[in-house]
Amino acid sequence: MAATDALSAGGLKAGLDALPLLPANRAPLATEYPWPAGQKAAMFLSFDVDAESAWTAKDPARYGELVTMSFGGYEARVGTPKLLQLLRELGLKATFFITGWSVEAHPAMCEAILKDGHEIGHHGFHHVMPQPGDPMLVEEVDRGLETLKRRLGVVPRGYRAPSGEFCEELRVLLKDRGLVYTSSFRDDVRPYRHLLADDTPGLVELPVTACYDDWLLGLSQRYSRHTLLTREQVLSIWTDELEEVRDWGGMVTTVLHPQCSGRPMRLKLLREFLQHTQALKDVWIATGAEIADHFIACEGNAA
Repeated sequence: MAATDALSAGGLKAGLDALPLLPANRAPLATEYPWPAGQKAAMFLSFDVDAESAWTAKDPARYGELVTMSFGGYEARVGTPKLLQLLRELGLKATFFITGWSVEAHPAMCEAILKDGHEIGHHGFHHVMPQPGDPMLVEEVDRGLETLKRRLGVVPRGYRAPSGEFCEELRVLLKDRGLVYTSSFRDDVRPYRHLLADDTPGLVELPVTACYDDWLLGLSQRYSRHTLLTREQVLSIWTDELEEVRDWGGMVTTVLHPQCSGRPMRLKLLREFLQHTQALKDVWIATGAEIADHFIACEGNAA
């Protein structure tokens, strides 16, 4: 045991000694471009439509666990239709990042999102977390692209990494496949442009705001035990974050899931939060494509 421990410790030290003494993300600091029409801040309103693929990505055998699958199935049966109805009532457009598996399994749900005029983004095929050297990396991207094009006629401009992970191979691959922006990193409150390892520009990043990930604030299930926070707790978190980011002139990005925020109490608090944001009258609520296009236009004007 002692020899094994020593070997493990030696391997850890070698790995740590080999780490570059550089930031993992070497993108320049975000430029503080003004928001359109004199708006003080921005909100990237986005949803991740995983359906059952959220539960099968790490263990395909779970497909036979029908109650577990019903958490994901709720998205097509109830959650997404209710969210679409809410967005119609509020006059808002959003971005829905959808896994290719969800498109194949629930085409009517995805067609309804498209019919309502929302942006559809890429979210992998099986919701497999991207990892360095993963042999499934290219297939997950390409199969997702093919499915969106074949089933919905969509060529996505934006990508959100399943399970919120990234690697250099993925950054290069997405640029090669013609994607415009990603919304996956957690390191800023403004859009910025990635810098690839070869010092060439990458995609635009629309950073995620961690506290707007509803999965962490209220989905309680045997494989995903998070404390079920009350409406008042979540609204307090969301409004406080928005208030401060608004004072900074920055952007908040939501990561909302129909199997979470499409539940009755969660839908109610989302309605209240979005109405609160609209009442401020100085927060630009937009899709990822709209925000990325604005950033690119500002880049061009500053060049």
